[in-house]
Amino acid sequence: TDHVRHTRAAQDLLAEGEAVVTLRLLNRRCGPLGEATTARVLALPLQQLEALAEALLDFSGPEDLLAWLSQHAG
Repeated sequence: TDHVRHTRAAQDLLAEGEAVVTLRLLNRRCGPLGEATTARVLALPLQQLEALAEALLDFSGPEDLLAWLSQHAG
């Protein structure tokens, strides 16, 4: 139905916005991200993006990001 399509589109847009903000914060916290790491972040579902956005506040470098991704992203 249209309602389901609109809801899905809204969720996709929300996830995309969350990914953009999270990537910007990760670049500030961890330095420039490689293409593979960026792709892994973009592939995360919204719930994991939100968890990453919160976790990155405690990151001190790219190693922390890679450790988080290895624990949370398949």
